[in-house]
Amino acid sequence: MKEKISITAIASLSPLGSTIEETWAAYQNNDHYFSLAKENRNTSWVAPLLPAAKIKVDELRNSDTKYKKLDDSVLFAMVASRLAVQKSGWENTSEFGINLGSSRGATKLFEQYHAEYLETGITSTLSSPTTTLGNISSWVSHDLGAVGPEISHSITCSTGLHSVLNGVAWLNSGMATKFLVGASEAPLTNFTIAQMKALKIYAKAPKSNSASVVNISTVTERSRSYPCQALNLKKEYNSMILGEAASVACLETGVVKNALAIIEGVGYATEILKHNTSISANALCFQKSMKMALGEIDFAEVDAIVMHAPGTIKGDSSEFNAIKEVFGDYMPQLTTNKWKIGHTFATSGMLNLELAVLMLQHNRMISVPFVESKTTNRKLKKILVNAVGFGGNAVSILVSKNE
Repeated sequence: MKEKISITAIASLSPLGSTIEETWAAYQNNDHYFSLAKENRNTSWVAPLLPAAKIKVDELRNSDTKYKKLDDSVLFAMVASRLAVQKSGWENTSEFGINLGSSRGATKLFEQYHAEYLETGITSTLSSPTTTLGNISSWVSHDLGAVGPEISHSITCSTGLHSVLNGVAWLNSGMATKFLVGASEAPLTNFTIAQMKALKIYAKAPKSNSASVVNISTVTERSRSYPCQALNLKKEYNSMILGEAASVACLETGVVKNALAIIEGVGYATEILKHNTSISANALCFQKSMKMALGEIDFAEVDAIVMHAPGTIKGDSSEFNAIKEVFGDYMPQLTTNKWKIGHTFATSGMLNLELAVLMLQHNRMISVPFVESKTTNRKLKKILVNAVGFGGNAVSILVSKNE
């Protein structure tokens, strides 16, 4: 990387809350944020936004007649972007670029307009403009009055961290000095959930309607009370659960005084796959992306890794194997947040980055409650963040504490 990049603000709407303070407070408990919902005449685990976050989205939707026709994925991004820019110190400038993406895009509107077409043979006037992927960045730009470059993209579940890569590239090129990056996903729709179930990777809902966490003493017993078993390498079933969220970060060139954390390295890789959804047993793409992000630093300097770990048998184990291949005898502390909030597709990498920044700021490791982990008094100074998507598109970001 040509020059270090500062993260001057980060904001999200997620099952954990709608402010950084709410999010960090939610990480202090061992509760999951899943609930049971009816879809397609079935019951499924999902991780929706908290009510407070939904209120903010509804307030935005009703603030402008044009916003009433937008998909939730666009509105989520707009709310999160407002929050980030407010915290960044960018209020007096419109000269920043925007790169926001989504894996699935306007899922709710796509399903709505398609059903309308099948029933009537025609569709609404706004069915095309409101379902294009560019909606997210273009409407955020409109809402914030930004005048810099405006980019939208989709690279499956690593979309959010790919937006970070792109922002870093623009800043290092000298073509911009500020970039708003992130992702948004609103996938809790019938067809999207059905797609994941068709892949046989979705967590099975219990026969009862109890979604509470049971406080049980042993790790083995306690794990049974968590519907998503992300990072449990002994699980015998897939347990991925979908969540909805948006998360954005403000990036600036160099190390600035008000930086929350510093991006020291970025890495990316793809691998040739044998199947549309497969990943190699040792996740070669992750090995390459992590090594690229780490560059010339001593691997022993990495204190923790926030893993992608989607809660599937192969997904979790292959990433773990890749980490073992790269780090050898020295294994950093490992964690993930999907046991708590599920897989938010494109946004998942950004929420991983947010967790890493919060852990650095508070010097506190957030571990998975049902996974045995080593305890250490070592200060958190450098954390590696991972994400990968269908197609073997891995991204790794190395962030450090601003000292």
